[in-house]
Amino acid sequence: MKTKKIIFLEKILRVMAVAVLKRHKPKIVAITGSVGKTSTKAAVFSVLSSKFDVRENQKNYNNEIGIPLTIIGAQSGGRNIFKWLWVFLKWILTIVYSKYPEILVLELGVDRPGDMKYLTSFLKPMVSVVTNISLSHIEFFKTVENIAKEKRVLVEAVPQDGFVILNADDEFAVKMSEYTLAQPVTFGLAENAQINASNVIYNYQNEKPEGISFKLNYDGKNVPIRLKNILAAHYVYAALVGIASGIIFKLNLVEIAKALEDFHAPCGRMNLIKGLHGSFIVDDTYNASPMSTLAALDVLGDLKGTRKMAVLGDMLELGDLSQASHREIGHKIFKLKLDIFIAVGTRMKAAVAELIALGYPAGNIFQFDDSESAGKKIKELLNEGDFVLVKGSQGMRMEKVVEQIMENSSELENTLCRQSKDWRKKPFVKP
Repeated sequence: MKTKKIIFLEKILRVMAVAVLKRHKPKIVAITGSVGKTSTKAAVFSVLSSKFDVRENQKNYNNEIGIPLTIIGAQSGGRNIFKWLWVFLKWILTIVYSKYPEILVLELGVDRPGDMKYLTSFLKPMVSVVTNISLSHIEFFKTVENIAKEKRVLVEAVPQDGFVILNADDEFAVKMSEYTLAQPVTFGLAENAQINASNVIYNYQNEKPEGISFKLNYDGKNVPIRLKNILAAHYVYAALVGIASGIIFKLNLVEIAKALEDFHAPCGRMNLIKGLHGSFIVDDTYNASPMSTLAALDVLGDLKGTRKMAVLGDMLELGDLSQASHREIGHKIFKLKLDIFIAVGTRMKAAVAELIALGYPAGNIFQFDDSESAGKKIKELLNEGDFVLVKGSQGMRMEKVVEQIMENSSELENTLCRQSKDWRKKPFVKP
């Protein structure tokens, strides 16, 4: 429940944001979806910033407070009144001076019904993107249909001369084209997608993954795309949205392909990190939902390694679907024949139970209540050539596992998620 102070702050920031938008009139690309929003934002930013002055929201600034702060170009003042005075001063300077980004690329997070309506009350996007619809935050929406309805508000907010970029492989996203007069642009692996990817392959050098490649099919043209810094094949979807955005803003395909070579996944989203004893860590610790966890496990299954180890923390905010969703994860681990499973949290016990019921070796399963305890055990298990996927919901603090098993701990701040002083001070609280 929001306090009166938070509600008052949101209203003030909304007024300030509206003033900035009216003053500078930037074009807005707004991104929503159940998973993949941040990686999609990063891909769009990579493409558009190659030609335009672009601003994206940083950190977790994707809500009623963070988005206005992004528009203003300031950071949260937290509990410090002087820092909030600086936000106010920064707002005045932003209003006064003429230089401002041409494009804002904004990730919009919605946790509860009504959130998107509030955000679109002051955001008028030229382009809206829907990455997909799945079970994230279903505890507050009850059904996937309700989640889709909430996300659809962003599509409905686009004017007739704007664009909506929709995932052709997601039935809920595709149906949203019926609720807008804006021009729909579809992307995906489906052959009928306007912006289509095919022939997705992993690239290796000396047994180490070196990005992925795919063939872009658009308007009768076939263009090779190389994502040098991307490990996960499902990031092709983010790249396709980046391509769609580039096309809308009149970049040619050669310019777009070159820009995507610099596309990096954000911290904590399927990044490959060198681990202890010659191992490799697939760091996907920023957050977790059933859909994103299954996708991450598929990546681990596809990689070439001596052994494959899944270290998974609880997936939160799943409500009545929690038990079944965690069991599905166990079934996936069994199907992929992963070598070791380390479960963190009480909810992951359902995945353990599913694995044991399927006949997975009990000696290859380890259970822990918290991430730091799990990290200590993984240190003992690591061998050269092992691939270790680490993932879980934010509240499980799975980045603490990666911190213990990465080779170069001096790179924490620039490599892992949740490395601010405030986050690092927060003790783990069992959710």
